Order: sequence, then C-alpha cells, then structure tokens
Amino acid sequence: MPYDQSWMGYGIVGGLQAGLISALAALLLFGLFHWLGRRYGWSYGPQIGWSFLLATLLTAGGDLWNLFYFNYGRLQSLDLLRAELAQVHDPDNLGMRALCELLGVALGIAAGWLLCEADWRRWFRR
Repeated sequence: MPYDQSWMGYGIVGGLQAGLISALAALLLFGLFHWLGRRYGWSYGPQIGWSFLLATLLTAGGDLWNLFYFNYGRLQSLDLLRAELAQVHDPDNLGMRALCELLGVALGIAAGWLLCEADWRRWFRR
C-alpha cells in the first residue's frame, strides 16, 4: 500500500480496516468511471474493469507485491530477509490483509453499481 499502515491494527482488525479503505476507494473510483461512462457511452464492463484495476493498484498493490516478493524473490541471506520483513506492517497476516483488500474492492464496486442502478424515484415516491 502506498499509505502509512503504522496506525492499523494487527490480525483480522487490520484486515478489516484495509478492506474498508479499499471498499471506499473502489466506490469513489466506480462513481468517477460511471460518470465518465455515461458521458462517453461506455457499458458497465469498462467502468467496472478500470475501477477494479485502479482500486487494486492503489490500495492492495503494496501488499500484493510483498506477497509475490516474499514467495518468489531470491533473498540471499537471513539478514536481508529480516530487513525486508521489518519494513512490512504485520507480516504474519499479510495474506489475510491482501485478501480483505481484494474483497473490499469487489464489495465497493458492487455497492457503487447498486447505488447507480437503483430506481430512486420509485423508492421515494409517496
């Protein structure tokens, strides 16, 4: 993640916080792309696709990169591994936090789609 995670909790609390941040970012990005899509005649495919891609890169990119790097990167010594792990907030729950971020992105886009597709006139008609 490109933002400071030192204030976040550990374990499932940190995962839920990261997922909430991802959901809000995805909701805002979907709103932006829905506005652009209505203006330029896009279908929902590009709106959802670009929203998911950008929200994932902005909110979950750092944790996904750390997962990839720690699994496939060639760490030559234990000292290098310790130094890299010291830079990661809550390395024990990195996978759960990345999963919560991806689920948050999906839920944020789904909420945005539901808000944009709701028939507000019918719901608030007296």
